[in-house]
Amino acid sequence: MISLSDLPAFLAKHPETERIELLFPDMNGVMRGKWYSPDSIDKLAGGKVRLPMSTYALDIAGNDVDGTGLALASGDPDGYGWPVAGTLAVKPWSPSPAAQVLMTMTTPGGAPCAYDPRTRLAEAVARLAARGLTAVVATELEFYLHAPGEPGAAPVPPKGLEGAQVYDMSAVASLAPCLEDIQHACAVQGIGADVLIAEFGPGQFEINFHHTADALAMADQSILFKRLVKGCARAHDLRASFMAKPYGGDHAGSGMHAHVSLIDAAGANVFDGARSGGADGIAAPLRHAVGGALATMRPLQAVFAPHANSYRRFQPGSYAPTVAAWGLDHRGVAVRLPETAGPGARLEHRICGADVNPYLALAGILGGIEAGLDGAVEPPAPVAAGAAVTGARLHHDWLSAVEEFRESGIARRIFGEAFHHAYVELRRSEIAMLAAEVSDVEYRTYLHKL
Repeated sequence: MISLSDLPAFLAKHPETERIELLFPDMNGVMRGKWYSPDSIDKLAGGKVRLPMSTYALDIAGNDVDGTGLALASGDPDGYGWPVAGTLAVKPWSPSPAAQVLMTMTTPGGAPCAYDPRTRLAEAVARLAARGLTAVVATELEFYLHAPGEPGAAPVPPKGLEGAQVYDMSAVASLAPCLEDIQHACAVQGIGADVLIAEFGPGQFEINFHHTADALAMADQSILFKRLVKGCARAHDLRASFMAKPYGGDHAGSGMHAHVSLIDAAGANVFDGARSGGADGIAAPLRHAVGGALATMRPLQAVFAPHANSYRRFQPGSYAPTVAAWGLDHRGVAVRLPETAGPGARLEHRICGADVNPYLALAGILGGIEAGLDGAVEPPAPVAAGAAVTGARLHHDWLSAVEEFRESGIARRIFGEAFHHAYVELRRSEIAMLAAEVSDVEYRTYLHKL
């Protein structure tokens, strides 16, 4: 946590700061919080920031969900907010001098708040640590930049970027001022952005992050990056979206891939097949990690693909996997092994949409890996390079995914009973809210025909 001494030093370095924005990412990954005056820094580091614990379980529209048992159903008690070390930073895109800091929450009794997504990942990290293992993680995030428009209107690509643009350097050059500001803001905020490329969709880009042996820090960076991109885009009269499938038709969806390896207390990669590989050159821990990741993929898909729009990505012939399969250098599978020997031996988990909450995604991925190690779970045969992908189909509809998550014992174990219940009720509420709306496409299709 940030100490009281850190804040005066920060303000001495940045005396122009007019406010500090306190950020509490909820279950949907939406930033909730407060603005604090620099004069209130004693409250910020002293555990005196209070916010209802139900804030974490607000629906996508910002409403309480009665089924969670939080909010008025329990008197809506406050939790206590604490700044996350290493996340206090200035906001380069802000029109007025401002800083921001990520927050985590404890109960009035001092225990970690069960509904805080960051706490769920912290417990997954702690379970691996109890085995003497540390996850080395890196994420890749895709996003779209589009022209500003009316709220609720369909996105429109930036002028000149209406078609496919994968690896197109001219696409990067056309939005260079915004993309350069994104990279600059990453440097200012200590976000380990590595490679930026143009992706398939019109105005779509991808950022890769540096590997780190701190899964919590990786999730912190991933969720802060989303805020950063949106802020920089607005500063350039653009809009940014991490919606999983903002365009219909053949345009690509946006995903969040996660690369994971495990190191032991000596810093050795336990996935390194050169040390202890079988006949296929794949280390047993890596094979079992793959088995666990595949076995938990459908039960946890409601976390990896949290919203209605998430399921538009899972289309045959796309780069979003549709079956729980694995392979080596094969980008059509759900779990890919880019390397199986040396310090870079790792798995790549490929089904999350960019709309995922990074804390919950990594908690689910690490929890699945842990389950694979615990049960020595053997995966099915890998998909050969160039071969068609076959295997157990992933969910293609939201309701089925939420219901399997609700019934899943492994989901309860990974996320805890209290969080699991609240998350299910949050998703069910969102399903009901959208099911009650009559869409424009229904009017176009049925109104004058029936």
